Amino acid sequence: MKQSTPPDRSHLSTEKRNPRTMGLHRASVDECVAMMQREDKEAVQAVKRAGKRLSRFISAAEPGFVAGGRLVYVGAGTSGRLGVLDASEAPPTFCVPPGRVVGIIAGGDGALRKSSEGAEDDPRGAWPELAALSLNASDAVIAIAAGGTTPYALGVFEFCAGLPEGGRPVTALLCCVQGEAPPGCDHVISLRTGPEALTGSTRLKAGTATKLALNTISTTLMVRSGRVYENLMVDVRATNEKLRDRAARIIGTLTGLSRAECFALLERAGGEVKTAVVMHRLGADAAGARAQLDAAGGRLGEALGETTSGA
Repeated sequence: MKQSTPPDRSHLSTEKRNPRTMGLHRASVDECVAMMQREDKEAVQAVKRAGKRLSRFISAAEPGFVAGGRLVYVGAGTSGRLGVLDASEAPPTFCVPPGRVVGIIAGGDGALRKSSEGAEDDPRGAWPELAALSLNASDAVIAIAAGGTTPYALGVFEFCAGLPEGGRPVTALLCCVQGEAPPGCDHVISLRTGPEALTGSTRLKAGTATKLALNTISTTLMVRSGRVYENLMVDVRATNEKLRDRAARIIGTLTGLSRAECFALLERAGGEVKTAVVMHRLGADAAGARAQLDAAGGRLGEALGETTSGA
């Protein structure tokens, strides 16, 4: 069967040729490294320029997330993999249930290792997984598409627009081009990274900028929901030797106890850093410390009687 001609995407900045890397095929190792490093700086600048847009989206998503809503990423190829990566890091880092940050990728989990590019052309490809989530107004959904045109990602806006009014999640498009909001999209976060060092290879600058933006979104929401104290991951789940060591060091930092005392306290606290700190600071047992934390909404500072500015 004769295939239809795909849309011309040559107007997208992520598909244009980069005049600074036209001699890439002749470059030495040192020259390749220098070119890549020069271009990578643009990824950081692109995220910086998008700071206000990031803040607006996070502020819109915050009330629902703090109330127990979910953050859902949808994408294909590199964009999808980056969403799944960020989602998979949330449980061990912040001790949130796996269902609080969700990554949906075209082609399913198999596409994490083996390319499944054809799956990205179906605008309703993510609909079964989105339907299974029973999305509501407390949730936030981000379509991730470097060029802003991937049908699989953009299809989430039609899906969300079809949900009952008053029960629709906050929606956003995270892309690396300048563009208007698609119908049903509340926020556009444009990371204008420009042409790639290798033309069209959006795993490069676009991928780097996307990862930086996702880091910012998820970490800020975790901070705002009380899962961070000072700059310490006090909700870390001590599930292996590295994380047990980190948990003990955090307890030591906040209590002044010896390393051996920190491990003993961590064990009495059931591996929970915040519980351990409250036990020591307030002279409570584990149950009492958990009750104190529950009354403070899980926020360690408030459980310890500190006042917060909300800044």
